[in-house]
Amino acid sequence: MLMTIDVGNTNTVLGAFDDNDSLVFGIRFETKASRMADEYTVLILEHLRLNDIPVKEITAAIISSVVPPVTEQVKTSLRRLFGIDCMVVGPGVKTGLNIRIDDPATLGADMCCAGVAAKTYYTLPAIVVDLGTASKVLAVSERGDFLGGVISVGVEMAFRGLSSGTAALPLISGGAVSHTIGTNTIDCMRSGVIVGMAAMIDGFVARFTKEMGSVKSVVATGGYSPLVIPYCTCEMVYDADLLLKGMLAIYKRNV
Repeated sequence: MLMTIDVGNTNTVLGAFDDNDSLVFGIRFETKASRMADEYTVLILEHLRLNDIPVKEITAAIISSVVPPVTEQVKTSLRRLFGIDCMVVGPGVKTGLNIRIDDPATLGADMCCAGVAAKTYYTLPAIVVDLGTASKVLAVSERGDFLGGVISVGVEMAFRGLSSGTAALPLISGGAVSHTIGTNTIDCMRSGVIVGMAAMIDGFVARFTKEMGSVKSVVATGGYSPLVIPYCTCEMVYDADLLLKGMLAIYKRNV
């Protein structure tokens, strides 16, 4: 089995693919830069046991990380658990993605994996909407070129910004929005952030489509997508495992 680990700023997603490229399990836990290798070892082992997967079944691993300190701790943990040196998405790893941004070396591993997954599993040209700590909208051309995208504030970041930047607004969490026009402070804030995020995505999809000429697929992923995409008016599919699939495709290309 191949273990895939996506280390994000807020959450880490752990998954495992069998020899038929089927995702056996996928779990999410909080990313902590202070967590040591021993803690990751216990955490990974616990989830393998919960899913009835023997340690010996894991024969390879790949990491996509935007938190360098965590990367090293996870690599050490995997070496202890499985006796393997994992692959890390970054310079020197073949992706099959023609990255057409000003400096390809600066492209985040998560954005790279999203682009590879879009090229591998969806009809191109494609737009990827990744709603995590930050909100990202990415473009992949008909030829499979990574064209670039936009990065904006994430849902939680927006809520924290409203609260910390004002004297009277409370810190709240996301939730369902029944009416766009709020009639109390909390409803106004929820609508402003969640419906506002959906409107932003709709706008970017429309503008991307105009610049790209046409778009065949719009794919949403990331922890906050289920909260936001129901309020979008553009047609899109939700793929919770998009980045893990991208890592699978990258691993297969390199071995």
